[in-house]
Amino acid sequence: MIAYLEHFVHGNDTESMPNDDVLGVEGSFHFGATAAGCKDFGGMKSAKPLAVIRPADAADVARAVKAAARTANLTVAARGNGHSINGQAMAENGLVLDMRAMEDRFTLLSIDGSLHVDVSGGALWEEVLKRCVSEFRLAPRSWTDYLGLTVGGTLSNAGVSGQSFRYGPQTSNVTELEVVTGKGETLVCSETQNSELFFATLGGLGQFGIITRARVPVQPAPDMVRWIRVVYSEFEDYTRDAEWLVTLREGYGFDYVEGFVFVNSDDPCNGWPTVPTGPNQRFDPARIPSTAGPVLYCLELALHYRNEDHPSAVNMEVDRLLGRLRFVEGLKFSLDVTYMEFLLRVNRVEEDARANGIWDAPHPWLNLFVSKSHIAEFDREVFKKILKHGVGGPILVYPLLRSKWDTRHSVVLPDSNIFYIIALLRFIPPPPKGPPTELLLQQNHDIIHLCCNRAFDFKLYLPHYQSQENWMRHYGDKWTRFLERKANFDPFALLAPGQKIFSRIPQPLPIT
Repeated sequence: MIAYLEHFVHGNDTESMPNDDVLGVEGSFHFGATAAGCKDFGGMKSAKPLAVIRPADAADVARAVKAAARTANLTVAARGNGHSINGQAMAENGLVLDMRAMEDRFTLLSIDGSLHVDVSGGALWEEVLKRCVSEFRLAPRSWTDYLGLTVGGTLSNAGVSGQSFRYGPQTSNVTELEVVTGKGETLVCSETQNSELFFATLGGLGQFGIITRARVPVQPAPDMVRWIRVVYSEFEDYTRDAEWLVTLREGYGFDYVEGFVFVNSDDPCNGWPTVPTGPNQRFDPARIPSTAGPVLYCLELALHYRNEDHPSAVNMEVDRLLGRLRFVEGLKFSLDVTYMEFLLRVNRVEEDARANGIWDAPHPWLNLFVSKSHIAEFDREVFKKILKHGVGGPILVYPLLRSKWDTRHSVVLPDSNIFYIIALLRFIPPPPKGPPTELLLQQNHDIIHLCCNRAFDFKLYLPHYQSQENWMRHYGDKWTRFLERKANFDPFALLAPGQKIFSRIPQPLPIT
């Protein structure tokens, strides 16, 4: 179907209109407020776009960007599955591109003996997983915990999960991109072709281009996973073991290492009941040492194996690794599940949250990277004090290795080689059942303020700031590079206005 953008709704600022009368695209347009364009998963921001465009392909994306470039004020935001928290994928009085509408694209390629898949930037990682595993028994190397996210969305941030200690984030596991820049150019880029655009776009928060295709390396997928959780009462033991596990060579350790903080109580949302992996497992609080504090810690581990592997061999490998750990005796939980079931385990959380009515409630989440050198103090001041009653959802904390990240990408990290990701993933009903969102946002602010006052080596992950001064502080000595890339690939600041980094430069771009 050909849809035409002939005239915007009556009453819009004529300075925001394209100079051309007609824009032909293969997709479709929706004018004004739609659910897809006005809100996101965070549920705390709303912004009415001028139009929502459902592009069929990269050519449609380029046409939309060029149309915006011919105006004085229009901006363009690419929206994946809407899981931003602070309105990052919104465009007030601008164009929102619903990237989920892009045509299905999935091609298996062999390049120099290595297997890759080409996928659409609007594809969900869950879709990629299911096709890779079911059709080819292959899988990408690096994932996010929740797979209802788009390929372009996670690659524009980083994409972190329990495999990142070994393979790096998802941004370190892509070899080629197709990107539409803020100039409306559609370019293929990689480490050797248009390399500056490639490095800028990965982790670039959508500031330099819109990802319409990605080439992702794949490897043989395991059949099964031994999913394990072990509990700690002391943070020092927890971090020592976690750091040991993530520094083991491939083939000598677990295939997945994550962890979380939970409340030392029977609170069904924040405490002991959140730990067991199976429905018939029970957390025995009598096992907790009397010296334990208000919170406990859980390492979440996984070992991949094949159907033909003998159970005794799997047990022996698990016992070898667990035998070195200092977890609380009697607080170990394990379950054997298929590889697909393990990667899709968060879907159960989504189903429960939807059933309880909290999936669509506000989500004042906070994500940080904190250096190893400051993580113990963070535990004392934040986990044991500010968050000692929990957050109504997971509090993730586990180590990552800086050496697995490419510093040429736009993501900024703490300086130390070992740093921790901390994620406060709140699932709380709105008032009167839950606390006011403003109170939780203030709690986030207090945590960030504490990190700044204590001079922690930290960075926000999935950052959101209200002033360019704070963005400059965030990027530090990488700010100049960030500015140069912006000037090169989006000189009039059309793209990703919801990030609040740059203001639209009211100067038309001469594109024919």
